[in-house]
Amino acid sequence: MNNGPEIHIEFAPELHLFVPQARPSGALRTATDGVSSLGHVVESLGVPLTEVGTLVVDGREVPASHVPAEGESVRVRTVTRPQRVPGAPLRFLLDVHLGTLARRLRLLGVDTAYESTDIGDPALAARSAAEQRVMLSRDRGLLRRRELWAGAFVYSTRPEEQLQEVLDRFRPDLRPWTRCTACNGLLRQATKDEVADQLKHGTHRTYDVFAQCRDCGRAYWKGAHHEQLEAIVEQAVSRSAQHG
Repeated sequence: MNNGPEIHIEFAPELHLFVPQARPSGALRTATDGVSSLGHVVESLGVPLTEVGTLVVDGREVPASHVPAEGESVRVRTVTRPQRVPGAPLRFLLDVHLGTLARRLRLLGVDTAYESTDIGDPALAARSAAEQRVMLSRDRGLLRRRELWAGAFVYSTRPEEQLQEVLDRFRPDLRPWTRCTACNGLLRQATKDEVADQLKHGTHRTYDVFAQCRDCGRAYWKGAHHEQLEAIVEQAVSRSAQHG
């Protein structure tokens, strides 16, 4: 963008990673083309609009459709937390790179769809819109697609921090141990006989309490990794309770 009005933009600290070209304060000056919206300008500088809260121009809030004028001073704020998504019940869609996060959200009973193969950005965006799911991704290009129902950038690369991010940002209702971590289906109580074909001899002898996915039929019991999973659940539930 050039040969148009020059404006001053200051980004909230949480957004600085998207604009490495800005000064340490998160401020920069940029020329616009005189016709593009402020939302387009912000995105062209590297910030997905999914991460933008309010836009303030010379002290007044403006919509993303606002066309900047010469000399305007813009403040770009981050989304408020907890973030409310209007309309559909809160549910998520995760791309191929967030498999561990998907399993942990399902462990907590959060409705979480996940694509285990790379189906491409257009297909992901279309599914987000069709199923009214919040798209979680580290792909900025995907989050800029207009057809998304809603989206959010996942800032960390560490699964435990990613889970904390999502829980803090959206505050979903937690219903631990109610969903299949493999397919997102709902679990039901099951007898040993109903899941016997999935049990090794030692498991069959040692355990008596089982659950089974209503969709894919996978069996669950408190096996060797249960303490680790219990710790993830307890930490998440405790953090959720602290936030009220």
